[in-house]
Amino acid sequence: MEHEVFVPVPVERLREALADPARVARALPGLQQDAGTAPVSGRLKLRVGGHSITYRGTLGVSARDDGSYAVEADATEARGTGSVKLTLTLAVRPAEGGSTLTFTGTASADGRIADLPADEVASATTRLLNRFAQHLAPEPEPEEESPEPGPDPVEEEPPSSHVPFAEGDFAGGFEDDGTSPPGAPAEAAHARRTMIGRSAEEVDHAPPRGRYAPVPTPESAGGNAVLRWAAPAAALALASAIVVGRALRKRH
Repeated sequence: MEHEVFVPVPVERLREALADPARVARALPGLQQDAGTAPVSGRLKLRVGGHSITYRGTLGVSARDDGSYAVEADATEARGTGSVKLTLTLAVRPAEGGSTLTFTGTASADGRIADLPADEVASATTRLLNRFAQHLAPEPEPEEESPEPGPDPVEEEPPSSHVPFAEGDFAGGFEDDGTSPPGAPAEAAHARRTMIGRSAEEVDHAPPRGRYAPVPTPESAGGNAVLRWAAPAAALALASAIVVGRALRKRH
């Protein structure tokens, strides 16, 4: 068999991955490693057409003097007596924009897989080699550029809920007429009453003063007015007569 796969990574990265058994094991799709065994060993499910066959075995990758790699695999069916042996040579060559991996070698199998169509077996083997090559040294994800630190944000002071007094609020003196400027909240009216030293009860029951005080009704001049002024005058005249009489008596 011979198969070629292109991967968009440099040759150096592929060689580093092939030299690390743990990375080779992670590159095999569907491999379930056994605890306490060699890195590239365990159970591998192979799907061929509409059939699935699970193998248990090991795989080894070793470097050769000419720069290529020897790939050897030996596995048996987890439920059956069939077995598979794979002997491949893996060559890694640089290519435009990446590298090319070329697999050449032989494979032998018996058991359930030997009874399946040859084209389906070849397709399953090709798919497995493609996924292995792509997972061997995946393309690194681009690093996100961290934003440059900018100046510290200036915290803005929240707007005050206090409503200042308008210029016309104090026209005519500081007496409070119990009303509030248009649009002012109830808190502003209460503050105005408190500032001028009058309680809400006094404002409610005291008569209005200042420019809002009612104009008194002029009193009509009648008999009552004459009597009101005549009585004090008569009393004064009587008192004067008594004083004069006493003075005359003393002289005589």
